[in-house]
Amino acid sequence: MFKQLGLAATVALTLILPSHAETLKWGAPRDIYSLDPYSYGDSYTIAFLNHVYEGLVRYDAKLQIEPALATSWEVVSDNVWRFHLRQGVKFHNGATFTSADVLASLTRVSDKTSPLRGNLPAYKSAKVVDNYTIDIELTGPYPLLLNDLTNIHIFDETWLTDNNSLKPTDVGAKLEGYATYHANGTGPFVVESRVPDSKTILVKNAQWWDKSDSNVDRIEFTPIVSAATRVAALLSEEINFTDNAPSQDIPRLAAQPNLKVMERTDLRTVMIGFNRKAKLDNGTENKFNDLRVRQAFAHALDPQLIQKRIMRGKSRTAGAIIAPEIPGYTEALDKPVAFDPELSKKLLAEAGATDLPFTFVCTTDAYVNEEELCQGMINMLSRGGFKPQLDIAPAAAQTPKRANGKADVYLIGWANEPMLDSYSILLQMIQTKTDNAGVFNWGGWSYPEIDKLIVQASTEMDRPKRLELQTKALQMVKDEIIMLPLHQQPMAWVMTGKVDSIVQLADNKPRHWLTHIAK
Repeated sequence: MFKQLGLAATVALTLILPSHAETLKWGAPRDIYSLDPYSYGDSYTIAFLNHVYEGLVRYDAKLQIEPALATSWEVVSDNVWRFHLRQGVKFHNGATFTSADVLASLTRVSDKTSPLRGNLPAYKSAKVVDNYTIDIELTGPYPLLLNDLTNIHIFDETWLTDNNSLKPTDVGAKLEGYATYHANGTGPFVVESRVPDSKTILVKNAQWWDKSDSNVDRIEFTPIVSAATRVAALLSEEINFTDNAPSQDIPRLAAQPNLKVMERTDLRTVMIGFNRKAKLDNGTENKFNDLRVRQAFAHALDPQLIQKRIMRGKSRTAGAIIAPEIPGYTEALDKPVAFDPELSKKLLAEAGATDLPFTFVCTTDAYVNEEELCQGMINMLSRGGFKPQLDIAPAAAQTPKRANGKADVYLIGWANEPMLDSYSILLQMIQTKTDNAGVFNWGGWSYPEIDKLIVQASTEMDRPKRLELQTKALQMVKDEIIMLPLHQQPMAWVMTGKVDSIVQLADNKPRHWLTHIAK
């Protein structure tokens, strides 16, 4: 075991920074889970590690797919894609990038013990053609391979071998390894040091293959969990950027002459999931398997009050489990359930579930205003005929409960990354749990008719036909209230005058290789 508080070793590559290095001091709402991008399906961790590791392809500043470590590709047959790799690329330790590295990385991420295996659902195998050509074999025709590959980061095969890291780590299972605390990518920044829950320092990769438009030489990533402390750090300029400013403080921050605020809603839909096993964790009959109880739950919530009071007018109320920007969305799906607490009580009575007790599992550090949101919903549900008990704690404590069926009801958010397509949530959250599907089907539900639509969509190469299948599946999700959407959450980034410009996209991922520090 590696000691969690130990510093990560500095990579062998010597980096010489300018005498007046431009430093971005990033005050983050939480720490990343690991330096291993395969260790957990957490988009925040993966977004941070995009600064260190790269995939064969990536999203550009308009969220369109463009070449990265691969320069081109073609479909050789129905189930084989050939990728031509970029030559002259170096890993941070100076090793040369080749197809052997891609093969080792694909093998590692698709391993049966990999938490990210669901991000490559159609992957079967890969074969090296030559040093800079590799074939990827799929289980059949599959339209979204490039989308999937945007977040499959490439490791140095020799580095993995030398450090006994060919197998993936797993945050959820507390399985650590060398890659948990060390990194060796090809990306625009190199990990100089890391102290978990304290600070991670990145420095500019002088040998990056791509042309950097950024003048950031150094990133000091400091998790500051307390929103009030994070705001104070901005005001005192101890940090000069945060990607999570509390909604209640936005007016005050926007009024400061030395601060700039960037706001919008992001792609992440925050929603409610229900335990759907025959028995709840306490051994009692699971009343949430009755659609009337799930309908009652929906009618007990006041979307207008949540948007105006709890989210301070910054969120976008959702009736669908995907945002409007996500392919598969239709306006017809996006109508929230009407607030009607009396109907909620009536439905509970019809289902024999009056005064239904349950535990609502929430996190404190994953979503915007979530503590206030969860407490507000507890009050609404109590007025609607339920007897909820709030179980709220950091995500590290709550994720095992949610993932292992120990939560009666839980809060979860989904941004459909890296696919940026509704197939993502249908495959990973809605489909019946199997080896590569239903990785986040934490409730244990199974709808064969929906599964059939999802499987059909997975091999439909005609995009309009594929999206039609996915929209039908989404309609069934809505009708059955498998998940109950609340809103697309707001995003608010704040920077001091020290920062000249930052690119902000709907996926809420900072890309600091595009950031400029003011001279």
